[in-house]
Amino acid sequence: MTALSRGLLAAFVVGLGLSITLSETALALLTVLWLVRLRTPAGRAEARWPLWRPVAVFSAVTLVSALASGHPGESLVASKGLLLVAALYVTAAMLHDAADADRFLTGLILVLTVAAVIGLLQVGVCPGPAAPERTPRWLYHRCDRAHGFFSIYMTLAGVLLLGLLAGLPRLLPGGGSPRAWRPIAWLVMLAGLVATYTRGAWIGFGAGVLVVVTGVRRGRLLLVAGLVLLTLGGLAAPYQLRHRFVSMADPQNEGIRERVFMWRSGLAMWRDRPLLGVGPGGVKREYPRYAVPEAVKKRTSHVHNTPLQILVERGVVGLGAWLWIWVAFFQIGIRLFRRLPPAASRERALVLGSLAAIAAFLVAGLSEHNFGDSEVALVAWAVMALPWAVKKMEQDPSP
Repeated sequence: MTALSRGLLAAFVVGLGLSITLSETALALLTVLWLVRLRTPAGRAEARWPLWRPVAVFSAVTLVSALASGHPGESLVASKGLLLVAALYVTAAMLHDAADADRFLTGLILVLTVAAVIGLLQVGVCPGPAAPERTPRWLYHRCDRAHGFFSIYMTLAGVLLLGLLAGLPRLLPGGGSPRAWRPIAWLVMLAGLVATYTRGAWIGFGAGVLVVVTGVRRGRLLLVAGLVLLTLGGLAAPYQLRHRFVSMADPQNEGIRERVFMWRSGLAMWRDRPLLGVGPGGVKREYPRYAVPEAVKKRTSHVHNTPLQILVERGVVGLGAWLWIWVAFFQIGIRLFRRLPPAASRERALVLGSLAAIAAFLVAGLSEHNFGDSEVALVAWAVMALPWAVKKMEQDPSP
């Protein structure tokens, strides 16, 4: 990488945890450099195209759905999230081997640790919702739940979730070169995740840990014991945290009931446009007509469930293409992980961490539309590139 590329990649990593404007600007410039490089024979020979077939099909279906929605201009603008997939290709191009990937992940975790510290500071100094607004706004505004520099706590929870699971295998025996600071940074991120009070991300975290459990031989008991201790800690925590934890299993909880109403309304929308859906961004436009009478919210831009959101806005064809992306990713990642020898500890940790992080991302998306959250989606696409930086992956054909 040139000095310019390294600088832009560093800016991209910093932006992933602290500033969407910085991350998107750096990504745009990196994409331009990547495209210029593709004009040369050497650049084309070195190019990596992870998951290009399912990504291309999903993109095409999205655009067709937008054109067929009855509101093509509005839907095409709402399709701009497709551009975020550049993070997958640019990251895969910039990380030439496992050492690059390890440094990239280290930088990302350090940045997310800073974001977690900011979130914990917000909650720690918060005067309460009834107190007058104070400055600085980023510290005191909506500070009852950690959100860092992001606009909402769910975003901080989403990016911390990905960092926690991507980095978890490196903390276990046989996870590569140990670093004394890594467990400390990881625990700070975990505390930040807890302070967001985001139940979907908590559930996703548990699912991701279980993925790691299936992929390691040493450290399984430690991981299971950690989940048990976290569960007991949730049951013994102060009232507000304990209530959030226990309410995950309460179907009468107000937040859960409202999600069920949204899911019912979403299915009603899909039944009217089953093949290609109402078009990207269509939920915001159509939801008021379909909101069930019991629902408190009569307007929303998403239905708090990523697969259902895809189904409603892109139809069954779009959902099938979207699922293909993840099935293909796990097929490639699992095949690569199984092929790596036990001695390749760093490579195995990178691949397993990527698999666990994306599994957690998908599980968390069952109760929120994290795929539509640009900050979270950028981190997810970038983390998905880690297996392609493992050299042996170069000989494994993409689907």
